[in-house]
Amino acid sequence: MHMIFRLLLLMVTWRRRSPVGVFDVARLDMRAMPTDIDTAGHINNGMYFSLFDLGRFDLMLRAGVWNGMVKRRWVPVVQAETVHFRKSVTLGQKFTMETRIAGLDERHIFLEQRIVSDGEIYASGMIAARFRNRGGAVPMPEVLAVFGTEPPADLRVPDWVEAWLEATRLPSTRQAAPSDW
Repeated sequence: MHMIFRLLLLMVTWRRRSPVGVFDVARLDMRAMPTDIDTAGHINNGMYFSLFDLGRFDLMLRAGVWNGMVKRRWVPVVQAETVHFRKSVTLGQKFTMETRIAGLDERHIFLEQRIVSDGEIYASGMIAARFRNRGGAVPMPEVLAVFGTEPPADLRVPDWVEAWLEATRLPSTRQAAPSDW
């Protein structure tokens, strides 16, 4: 709920921003708000994940794919995510969130997201996401059909991303996953 006002603002204002292609970089200008800041005076590390949610939503809206997903009752879900921090974003600081699809495999869309201020990368995240419906994971050919375009020929999942996803994968929900320390 801490992001509800930002989400509502995004939903009201997204049409004022220029449309983007689903494989383009979407940029969303923001400012660090008091609810983003922790006791150290900068954006809380966990808040980046919530801010990244808004960036992905902005990309889907402006690329024109959100309505197709809603119509099909698809739900975007994050399977894995990681963030790297370089500099701190402080209260009131303006920044731009950049979001792009970095690659695809047979199950995932990999999104790279950056927090940029004054042309400098402050934080970068990689997200492995899928779409689900009542029947389970939506096959990638169906996702690309809603996108209405094929991925660029040079779009490749970076090697480190595939290794990261495999190294951090949890067992399927159809398997036991006991918490044995």
